[in-house]
Amino acid sequence: MSMFTKVGAAAVAATNNDGGTKESPITSFKSGSSYKVGVKSIEDVAEYYGYSVFKKVNTFVPKNPATRNARGFIDANPTVWDRAAELLYADAKAAKDAGASEDAVKKITDEAYLYRGKQRFLRAFFDLTTGKDIVVDLSPKQEKTLKAVIEKYAKKLGSIAFELTKTGSSTNAVVALSPIIDMDEDLTEAERANFAKVGEKPFDLAEFETCLYVADEEEQTKNLVVAGFDIARLGLSIGAAASSSAHSTVEGPIDISEDDLPF
Repeated sequence: MSMFTKVGAAAVAATNNDGGTKESPITSFKSGSSYKVGVKSIEDVAEYYGYSVFKKVNTFVPKNPATRNARGFIDANPTVWDRAAELLYADAKAAKDAGASEDAVKKITDEAYLYRGKQRFLRAFFDLTTGKDIVVDLSPKQEKTLKAVIEKYAKKLGSIAFELTKTGSSTNAVVALSPIIDMDEDLTEAERANFAKVGEKPFDLAEFETCLYVADEEEQTKNLVVAGFDIARLGLSIGAAASSSAHSTVEGPIDISEDDLPF
């Protein structure tokens, strides 16, 4: 089972509604980043669901990810993190039904949200400075922004270079893809030479497989402990992961916006 829920054309459509020893094209894309790039294809993109807790657990993808429907809701094979989220959402519902305050219920749902898989996108570009393919990690909103620009210039990708930038931070982060109008003036001779190579070789979608950290169920369970969740509530202990087959699936996401989660 692939770590990606959608790749290529399917991932493009998504915003409308263990790597080997090979060097990964994943590139740091922090605030202040700026790259001069070429775009090989609008379909050089992959959707995935990442799990993390800021400053506690770095982003990972499950070795055996949950099965999701077209809306991104889990309908089979929930991971231990999905089950943790589901349990806390059930706690929140029980608290609400028992007459708990709105703030008390929100505290539980906010914790549940931490353990949910978050939709993310990887998109590939051709770095004109290095002459190599690069991949950046994006939130859904950021992917929509870049996709819109690429769609606008879809028929001119072979003749227009772009500047890819990121400014701001956290939920205020802004990404932009701006066409470079005067390539003779704004690109170096080496960058112009590299731009001429953009159409020579398509991006290999298999490269996306090297860009993310994959965790098996044992490691996911340990990560839950690091994140502060009581795994005994799931019938688990370190080194003795219980079967997840007996647990129900997550009903759906809570309406909380967190646009630019750390990668």
